[in-house]
Amino acid sequence: MSLLAGKMGIVFGVANKRSIAWAIAQAWHSAGAKLAFTYQGQRLKENVEELAGAFGPDTLILPCDVTKDDEIAAVFKTVGDKFGKLNLLLHAVAFAPKDALEGEFVNTSREAFRIAHDVSAYSLVALARAAAPLMLDGGSIVAMSYYGAEKVVPHYNVMGVAKASLEASTRYLAYDLGPKKIRVNCISAGPVNTLAARGIGGFNEMLKHYEAHAPLKRNVLPEELGATGLFLVSDGAAAITGQVLYVDCGYQIMGM
Repeated sequence: MSLLAGKMGIVFGVANKRSIAWAIAQAWHSAGAKLAFTYQGQRLKENVEELAGAFGPDTLILPCDVTKDDEIAAVFKTVGDKFGKLNLLLHAVAFAPKDALEGEFVNTSREAFRIAHDVSAYSLVALARAAAPLMLDGGSIVAMSYYGAEKVVPHYNVMGVAKASLEASTRYLAYDLGPKKIRVNCISAGPVNTLAARGIGGFNEMLKHYEAHAPLKRNVLPEELGATGLFLVSDGAAAITGQVLYVDCGYQIMGM
């Protein structure tokens, strides 16, 4: 029997075929899960429809701006009506204004700080709250983080602070939802050439730096993140919650 046979999941954050969210969605689908997808705005709708359509013409694809509670409520109402339950949720949503990812963190505007935290961190709380009533038999929520939450990464700026908030939220959600048998974890991925990553100043230099300094002397592959995402929602991770799992070829252990 497939690892996730009979499981129902929803994926937030697919932008294109290079997205980490897409790599994890493929792994979940291959393991037998039935998935729904969301998109934010018409610009990404066609990309998500083309990719998710590979999973079958009846794949559920819904609009969702995670800063709007009414859209979140509508998504989970539809998922509940179509699936009857939910077992898996992937949160791969993050955003900060471009000018906040350049220059010095000290110059972050109040509005950029608010937007980054609303989209990148609070959305996990809002999605978890909406998903929990559908996770009748327990479930697993996976969020995507990055090393910039723990240490200073030049140009990551306010996004690093927002990711730190995301990781702390993961721990508090794990505590609140644990009695319902809902697990909440983060994957802290090494740099991957995604649409979001290309908005960070000096990203190509970052890739070279990781390759030179990580113990494995290379960068992580999308399919490896997919495999980790599958592990975290499987029975093999049944006793893991509230954790940040680094999947970065060992870079996080290095001091110099």
